[in-house]
This record gives sequence, C-alpha cells and structure tokens, in this order.
Amino acid sequence: MKLKRTIFFVFALITCTAGFAQLKTTPKCPDFDIDILDGTINKFILPTSTVGQIKLKFPCFTSFEEVGTTAKCGANVFYKDKDIYFYTDRDYVEIGPKFKGNLSLPLIGASRGGLFRVLGNPAIKDVNWDAFQTSYGILILYYNADNRINKIQFSTQSTASIKLCD
Repeated sequence: MKLKRTIFFVFALITCTAGFAQLKTTPKCPDFDIDILDGTINKFILPTSTVGQIKLKFPCFTSFEEVGTTAKCGANVFYKDKDIYFYTDRDYVEIGPKFKGNLSLPLIGASRGGLFRVLGNPAIKDVNWDAFQTSYGILILYYNADNRINKIQFSTQSTASIKLCD
C-alpha cells in the first residue's frame, strides 16, 4: 500500500509540475504582399487600417503604439526586422530599403528615370523625392545619391493633406 501511495504521489507531482510549464510560440507572419497600384497589403490591409487590424493580420510586429498615446507620430505598428512601418493615425505606410516581402512593382533599387512608363509624371517633384497621384491617394518615392529608390510611402491622403512623421 505504501508503494502505491509513493508511486501515486510522484506521478501527481510530475503531472502538476508539467501543468505549470508553459511553451511560448513565436508568432508566424504571412509574407507582406504589397500592391503598389492598388494601395493594399495582402489585399486586406490599407493605409487606413487600425492598429488592431494590422496586428491581427501580422502578429509578428516589433513595436506598436495604440490610439490616444502621446507618441510623436501617433498610433503605429512597426515591423523593423522586415523594414515596413504603419502610421495608422496618419494613414500611411512606409517601406524601407531592406524590405522583406513582395512588391507588385519592383521599386526598391529602381532607377528614377525608368518610372514614367509605369507611374506617369509625378504630381510633385523634388530633388530627393517624387510624389505620384494614385487611385487611392498618393505614392511618394525617395531616392538615394545614385537616383535609385530607397524608400516608399503610400497613403490615402492627398499631397495637400498628408502629414508625414519626421
């Protein structure tokens, strides 16, 4: 009888200890598929999407700020390891030169001179950037010293109303 109690006690102890152990999984994100001409990410996320919608679709974010915070640029969701940033209070998305994902138009690294046939004339032109009017709003392309695209921003705002974060 004593042996049965001892075996039962050891079994119960092992079972209880295992019950407190927790395995944590790393969130798996789908690939970022960005349609530049349509202004969508994975055909669902828009520049006007909320922090909650973005985090639900892409749970592997590196940081975020909720609406109503005192963050300099307002609510946002950042994926620094993938070089894509959502500024939800300002309704725009920013894509950096080390973007890990798919672009419908291979713009990162593209030459400034080859854009006319795809995007037409820019609505506003500057030395370091061009802003193109799109069906959804605006597309801003930034250039490095070699006149190659190194940053993309797209928004539902117009050239007159967009407020970019510095």
